[in-house]
Amino acid sequence: MVKNLFSLLYSRQTSILSAASVIMATMMLSKILGLVRDRLLAGVFTPEMIDIFWAAFRLPDLIFQIVILGALSVAFIPVFTEHLEEKGKDGAFEMARAVLGVFLAIFILITIVIYIFAGPIIALFIAPGFTPDRQLQVVELTRVILFGQVILVVGSFFIGIAQSFQRFIIPAMSPVFYNLGIILGIVFLSKYFGVAGAAYGVVIGAFLHAAIQIPLVWSLGFRFKFTLNFFHSGVKEIMKLMSVRTIGLAAEQINETVGMALATLVSIGSVTYLTFAQHLQVVPIGLFGATLAQAALPVLSSEKAHGKIEEFKVTILTTMHQILFLTLPAAAILIVIRIPVVRLVFGASRFDWEATVLTGATLAFLAIGLAAQSVSLLLVRGFYAQKDTKTPVIVSLIVVALNIVLSVYMVLILRLDVWSVGLANSISAIVSAVLLFWTLHFKIGKFDLKTVLYPLLKMLMATIVMGVALYVPIKLLDQVIFDTTRTVNLLALTGLSSVFALSVYGFLVWFLKVRELATYIELFKRLGKFQSKLKSKEILQDTV
Repeated sequence: MVKNLFSLLYSRQTSILSAASVIMATMMLSKILGLVRDRLLAGVFTPEMIDIFWAAFRLPDLIFQIVILGALSVAFIPVFTEHLEEKGKDGAFEMARAVLGVFLAIFILITIVIYIFAGPIIALFIAPGFTPDRQLQVVELTRVILFGQVILVVGSFFIGIAQSFQRFIIPAMSPVFYNLGIILGIVFLSKYFGVAGAAYGVVIGAFLHAAIQIPLVWSLGFRFKFTLNFFHSGVKEIMKLMSVRTIGLAAEQINETVGMALATLVSIGSVTYLTFAQHLQVVPIGLFGATLAQAALPVLSSEKAHGKIEEFKVTILTTMHQILFLTLPAAAILIVIRIPVVRLVFGASRFDWEATVLTGATLAFLAIGLAAQSVSLLLVRGFYAQKDTKTPVIVSLIVVALNIVLSVYMVLILRLDVWSVGLANSISAIVSAVLLFWTLHFKIGKFDLKTVLYPLLKMLMATIVMGVALYVPIKLLDQVIFDTTRTVNLLALTGLSSVFALSVYGFLVWFLKVRELATYIELFKRLGKFQSKLKSKEILQDTV
């Protein structure tokens, strides 16, 4: 049984949907744990204290996203895959060791600088609206979280290696353990260290994130030896590919930092409202957008490497429609039942009605751009597979500039509440998706626009009708039947209404002959057959 379990965990996923389904299942667990983490934060601390934790998280995450995620998302998998095909395992692993050693050294050096100058950076750029005492607390927690991010670097490179071999299960489980570590910190350490317990949990989670992957990368043949080989061809190629992308990532991180800084100027608790709304919005983005885009990258890289441009186009369009099929109804659900969702996830004695309303409003405006953000994740990887990092960066710079201008105008000039940051985000996300698609359209020899637009229009139509089908029963049942002051009734109301609305969506996409419905039905059938095979094996083993 143990042998079969490890065989399953280390198995190779050979298609985009099979890989995406594996990532989606584990990411679902990770997102659930992430929401449990947020619920614990809302139950243990006041929004004012949670503001401090999220503000402390911003700077370490900014550095990690720019230095490490830039290399991994843009260049590592395509370059590692290329080395694997041309030089075999030994050459690919030698490149991976060199890259990990160099980037780990760079990250540690930057971490030391940030550790020393955290005070003025926090006061000027991260939390200008906080009092000096609260800024000092942010600095202390930032220094703790920085240590955890150093460990996270190693685990993140392990993910890149495993995914290059099309092993997705263990890498997809690593964020689950990361969130589990933070939860452990909140539950067991907060009573002794206050909100700093959550920061210590980040360090625990980062350690678990890396440790869970060691057996897999070891079984693949990777052995890490710390070397500083800046002149390795793989290091130079990755540096070259990510150099432009780093500018784009820096712009995106500046964009998020500006959003948080503006939230600190709106009111106490606004950082928490914005962050919690973003965490709810990224659940469907992570489950449906990131998983499919992530699973598509190795396939797109391989098709480009072999010159299969037509297959490349088909992969992009098919995956894009699969993403839209799932994210459009998810966006409608978050917009219509935003208040019940926020109450169910974050409802606690310390998270009052005003906090619920503001978080719900921010969530609704963020959800407008949910599908566009998800599609952009795929389109960006389409450029990465072609080793084009320049185009996505140019688009990113345009969109970030637009988002910052809109956010500043709405918050500082119009004096709107924190939800306006969500609205600016969505407008920018839609512009980003349009620009990315249009530039990719011309770069690879043009898509068939009818093939692109017809399924999209059908899904949009079904989504709008579904939204109405969700809104009407929510209003009627809330006023007539259910006493939604009780959690059980609220859960029943949202559950029944959502099931009804999704049934309407399913019927409409079937009636309109949206191909993606058949694709997912076939996937579920294959999963059912796979479970039957597993049960048959277990019965056979029991009889033996």
